[in-house]
Amino acid sequence: MAHLEYLLHLADNAVVLGQRNAEWCGHGPILEEDIAMANISLDLIGQARLLYQHAATLKNDGSDEDQLAYFRHPHEFRNYTLLELPHHGPLVGYAVDNRDYATTIVRNFLYSALMALVWEKLQTSSDAQLAAIAAKSLKEVRYHLRHSHDWLVRFGDGTEESHQRAQAALHHLMPYTQEFWSTTAFETQAEQQGVGIAPASVQSDWNHLLDNALQEAGLQRASSDGFVTTGKLGVHSEHLSYLLDEMQSLARAHPEGVW
Repeated sequence: MAHLEYLLHLADNAVVLGQRNAEWCGHGPILEEDIAMANISLDLIGQARLLYQHAATLKNDGSDEDQLAYFRHPHEFRNYTLLELPHHGPLVGYAVDNRDYATTIVRNFLYSALMALVWEKLQTSSDAQLAAIAAKSLKEVRYHLRHSHDWLVRFGDGTEESHQRAQAALHHLMPYTQEFWSTTAFETQAEQQGVGIAPASVQSDWNHLLDNALQEAGLQRASSDGFVTTGKLGVHSEHLSYLLDEMQSLARAHPEGVW
């Protein structure tokens, strides 16, 4: 059912990035950012909850939001691969797995720029519940976009090291954005039903947001060429399984628990 898959795609994007960003809680580079990232995570998880609730109603099989978030397997998730990546560049040889705030900021900008455009269009969805979720989410994601944009400029126009980190993050992450524009069958059907949008309909505006931000930051646009990831088809990197193991462990250990 395309309608359901489209909702799960949106929900999975939000919950996975919300979980990933929450890893900065207690580890933020400054206290203000620790709090800001926690609030962004809560916004995303709140969006996911609304979408999962709506999806559970459509499924009408006794599922609820917790079952959709905590009891599905990695191959059932429809999130972009970009969002499940850890907070660092590619690891090779004896590289150390350290969090890199520039990677987090660049990813948040790339995704928030996309979702600011997607939520705006989804306010006119034929699914009235999704349209209402879009209107609420748009207000939140505009803050996420402003936050990541401001930090992108600080990194790019800051010290030599901060500039290099932001540029390296762009080189690492840009190829994953190709998945934004690859069209799946469920997206095509959702668009035809008036529920969703065609990904290509926001590509030009996304490019405009990105190019303007990079110019302001003094950063070079990195190539997006390379392998096109297929997370929204359920084919993920190894990172998602580790993320879900941690996120789902408590619920799976106590499946009858009431929170």
